[in-house]
Amino acid sequence: MVTINPRRTPLIAGNWKMNLDHLQAIAFVQKLAWSLKDANHDFTAVEVAVFPPFTDIRSVQTLISADKLPLAFGAQDVSAQESGAFTGEISAAFLAKLECQYVIIGHSERRTLHNETDEQVAAKVTAALGQNLVPLICVGETAADLELHGPSAVPVAQLRAALAGVSNAADIVVAYEPVWAIGSGKAATPEQAEQVAAQLRLVLQETLGQDVADKTRILYGGSVKSGNIAAYMREPNVDGALVGGASLDVTEFGNIVRYLKHVG
Repeated sequence: MVTINPRRTPLIAGNWKMNLDHLQAIAFVQKLAWSLKDANHDFTAVEVAVFPPFTDIRSVQTLISADKLPLAFGAQDVSAQESGAFTGEISAAFLAKLECQYVIIGHSERRTLHNETDEQVAAKVTAALGQNLVPLICVGETAADLELHGPSAVPVAQLRAALAGVSNAADIVVAYEPVWAIGSGKAATPEQAEQVAAQLRLVLQETLGQDVADKTRILYGGSVKSGNIAAYMREPNVDGALVGGASLDVTEFGNIVRYLKHVG
């Protein structure tokens, strides 16, 4: 039995990473919206968001706006800088002009492949909030971190650092993504996800207050599939999923969303 907190509409977010060009993105969003419509999808029961590459965002925004599709969208990263001589960077203001609702910040691939620090993550969170974008803050531990520090220690420290400059009125989303589970096919157990999510909610309570803690959605990410989403959503502190590889398959991603429609 799944009980969904009435203050937290479940969010299923699809992180496309560096996949799909803008023409493929248009076709994908059209198929996804049609698939969910065919299933009589209740878009009040669950929010669906896609995170395409930067080069696709304008095309996705135009399609969603023109066809009034009940889908949200966001960017996969953002600069901490407002403007200036920062070749290759994309500011929060640019994303806001494209009507992005969300932006992923602190994904493990940014932390590891681009050496992104906790301080940089915090600066990006502040930049996003300054343009009324909702930061989707990713936290998670490697297998080595887990063995050395135990469960939740690293994600908790990362979230505390990310919230360093945030006010108690913030609208944010947190995603727990154990690095050892991403793309590995070896997902964390629902109990592991809940243990960390509960600790992350305590951090939200301590730093931003009870009201923010109660309304903030905490997602699980890491080898999420239609076959295991139900188990995660039974946990009281898991409010959805950040989906990687499965978000590139319209049928599979749609099945994840459809599950939540039926329990919403």
